[in-house]
Amino acid sequence: MRERPEDLSTDLLPDMAELMQRVAEEDGPPIDPTLLPAAEGRAAAAKGNLRWNIDLPVMAEIGEYRIPANPDLGSAECRTRVLIPRERTAGILLFVHGGGFAFCSPETHERCARLLAIETGMAVVVPDYRLAPEHPYPAGLMDVVASLRALQSEPSSFGFGPGPLLVSGDSAGANLALAAMIHEHRLGRALPQGALLFYGVYSADHTSPSHVRFADGPGLTTAKMRRYWDWYVSSDEARHDPLICPLEASDSELRALPPLWLQAAGIDPLLSDTLALGRRLRDLGRDDPVSVVPGVVHGFLQMTVSLQAAREALVAAGAAARKLAKINGEMTND
Repeated sequence: MRERPEDLSTDLLPDMAELMQRVAEEDGPPIDPTLLPAAEGRAAAAKGNLRWNIDLPVMAEIGEYRIPANPDLGSAECRTRVLIPRERTAGILLFVHGGGFAFCSPETHERCARLLAIETGMAVVVPDYRLAPEHPYPAGLMDVVASLRALQSEPSSFGFGPGPLLVSGDSAGANLALAAMIHEHRLGRALPQGALLFYGVYSADHTSPSHVRFADGPGLTTAKMRRYWDWYVSSDEARHDPLICPLEASDSELRALPPLWLQAAGIDPLLSDTLALGRRLRDLGRDDPVSVVPGVVHGFLQMTVSLQAAREALVAAGAAARKLAKINGEMTND
């Protein structure tokens, strides 16, 4: 059954509603960072994320590694944030942060990434890929592809031994993670063992049921998404490229993907993107799990310091990652 706008609940979880009210009282009239010059908007987004990055879980090790530029890809030298949990079992998770292709950084997503490390038991690597509008498509994507290749071919450079490799991302980061896998499949290169994708933007269709239902939020709005897309790739024609909008991928490209675990927010203009991707995968005979967390807004995984649903969602993601990591064999200790 296809979802209809009127079937999508607008009821926030009580603690989600309370949290949004508290943020509104603390911050006053909201500032839309997409209406500011890019650098100013980026600074505003970083400031807004400070409240979520407190009480950071302790890691066994935190480091940085710079992935060299790859002239063949057109990637730039890319700083990565490396987070190793205390109770590490095996493997690496490449986590691509969201932010509309234009905002955020490994630091704005640090608490979320640390919890992913704890829940998955994996080392988490977060690339600081180039951002639009200064660096539109394909700059950020190529930086992510280069990061993926470095983790596949040279894990020892990061201090890692052999083990499973997964990719992950939230929002625009989920788009880039998925597009990176399609890119590598087209070239006949090895793919990661699986992917965890959170409330991804997989299409530029702003007439989907969830865009209609949640056009004005709360949280992310359709107007903001339009501006993000205009910064990342302004051509409507180009948005039919699966490397830009993965929902445009062919059946054969989707079949070739490793197992995916998809999670969406119940009150989010991008909800239909995840549901549509899940439908296409099911129609191909795949059994990739799709979960929707009801009553929460886009970006809710940033709110683990205050939101129980966010913490529970990452626990579920950790369980999914452990399952994906065992698909091609038992996990290996580094």
